[in-house]
Amino acid sequence: MSDSIPTESRSDRSELSHRIAVYTGSFDPITSGHLHIIERASKIFQTLVVGIGINADKRPLFDINERVELVSEVTRELPNVRVETFDTLAVDFVRSLGSGVMVRGIRPLTDIAGEFTMLMANRQLDPAIETVFLMADERFAHVSSSLLKQIAMISDDDDHLAKFVPREVVAAIRTKLRTPA
Repeated sequence: MSDSIPTESRSDRSELSHRIAVYTGSFDPITSGHLHIIERASKIFQTLVVGIGINADKRPLFDINERVELVSEVTRELPNVRVETFDTLAVDFVRSLGSGVMVRGIRPLTDIAGEFTMLMANRQLDPAIETVFLMADERFAHVSSSLLKQIAMISDDDDHLAKFVPREVVAAIRTKLRTPA
């Protein structure tokens, strides 16, 4: 059965490690859903790199250094997780790390079409990179950055926010939203 894989695909894949996986995103801010995916992926792969993308077209709540700090803080107990930034295509970033695996977290229904489109584009760009989908925990399947910002703007109750983001992130969100841009 392995003969059905073209020779060039097999040789391309052999140079990439499947022990290193890369989970990319903007993480603006990192949510409990993101952290849950990171924790699960860190148990599957020897090394997990959380790649924080820099997108010049977006106006993030947190700058890149703040996002690195927040992600590093909430993953500090996971010894095989490291945090890096990138400003290239995600698939190019994954390859630059010598990895052959991109981890994607998906929420039921809302992410599937977009993630499928991204998967197909990434396959065209680099067929040696595999994408592994991890379904978001049902407790976090509805969480988005927009929802978090809305809750933070309307409610002063930190316990409300802490249902969706790690406790370490709550104070950072509060500070950011109180500070004039």
